[in-house]
Amino acid sequence: MNDKQRRAELADFLRTRRERLSPTAFNITVDGRRRMPGLRREELAQISGISYTWYMKLEQGQNIQVSEQVL
Repeated sequence: MNDKQRRAELADFLRTRRERLSPTAFNITVDGRRRMPGLRREELAQISGISYTWYMKLEQGQNIQVSEQVL
């Protein structure tokens, strides 16, 4: 498996797991405007203690360098 494939696999993993998380499990009020199930990227980034930009790049499979701690 090459690097691009690994990034795509990680991106898919992050996206599918985020969609499974319930906002109410994290005391996030759910309004009627959610278009997708689960947490928003911004919410997950905040809960995880990383920036939205870093999380977005991870979930999009961009070629970035992150620490093991972030992963």
